Amino acid sequence: MGTYAGIDLHSSNNYIGIMDQDHKRLLGRRLPNILDKILMVLEPFKSDLKGVVVESTYNWYWLVDGLQEHGHRVHLANPSAIQQYEGIKHTDDKWDSFWLAHMKHLNILPEGYIYPKEQRAVRDLLRRRLFFVRHRTANTLSLQSTITRNLGIKMSSNEIKKLDMHDACDLFDCSNLVFMAQNNICTIKHLAKIIKGIEKEVKSQVKLRKEFEMLTTIPGIGLILGLTIMLEVGDIGRFFKVGNYASYCRCVGSKRVSNGKKKGENNKKNGNKYLAWAYVEAAHFAKRHMPKAQRFYQHKMAKANGAVATKALANKLARASYFIMRDQVPFDEDMLFR
Repeated sequence: MGTYAGIDLHSSNNYIGIMDQDHKRLLGRRLPNILDKILMVLEPFKSDLKGVVVESTYNWYWLVDGLQEHGHRVHLANPSAIQQYEGIKHTDDKWDSFWLAHMKHLNILPEGYIYPKEQRAVRDLLRRRLFFVRHRTANTLSLQSTITRNLGIKMSSNEIKKLDMHDACDLFDCSNLVFMAQNNICTIKHLAKIIKGIEKEVKSQVKLRKEFEMLTTIPGIGLILGLTIMLEVGDIGRFFKVGNYASYCRCVGSKRVSNGKKKGENNKKNGNKYLAWAYVEAAHFAKRHMPKAQRFYQHKMAKANGAVATKALANKLARASYFIMRDQVPFDEDMLFR
């Protein structure tokens, strides 16, 4: 007799629901987030368990790793792709846990990728780099705005990065403006050191694997973006079609169409936001330095706006990189924009 378990995971506790192949509920229990207690509850059912489903919340690492290390077949549920049960007025953790088990039993569970534990930390380190990059950008824009608002001049981001604490005194007469500018400058320089340190650490730990080496032939994708893509993708073989990969990179539109009419939008958060960022960054470079990419961008701009045109170009680059990684061939600009 096969059994199925679903675990609705929260920050400090979880709810386990176990059912058999006839959908009969065998156990439902709330537990603290202590691995030994969870394993103890699962132990009597272990020999018959066809799978343990864990929802992909922000804190799934410890539970999935622990269950796998103790021989359980773990399935990571993608919450943004799960079809919620309809016609039920009241739902709670109990319903959620059994629903996870139920979907696994029916073989309709949308599963997330369980990233290999040994490379997860360095991937997350690169994700933290992006966190600091965005904060540096926010401080750069803040200082640019202060300068433009009070002095009527516009400074580029590269000019902003070159400013030091004394420059703030030369720019402004008002002590409050000097104080604000110096705070921005100090923060920008501090974040730049952190970002450089993270890049050095990542480069010392990982190298581009063979199937990802050709990524750097794409204009705008250097070593850091290449490593970001490699560490986020993991195994390109898990994407059966180029459209699956582009969708995972959030490079395609999200909408529902019926009888030729738009009936709303699907979840825009489906996919990987870090890959979406990587290809948008590559697109920004491409539209400045690749003539054919620039023409493609201008063509899209004439029909929509800058954001849509950039996303369209990012989609092009994401689709090209799929074949580059899958077939291990260099980037071909003529083929991409033929």
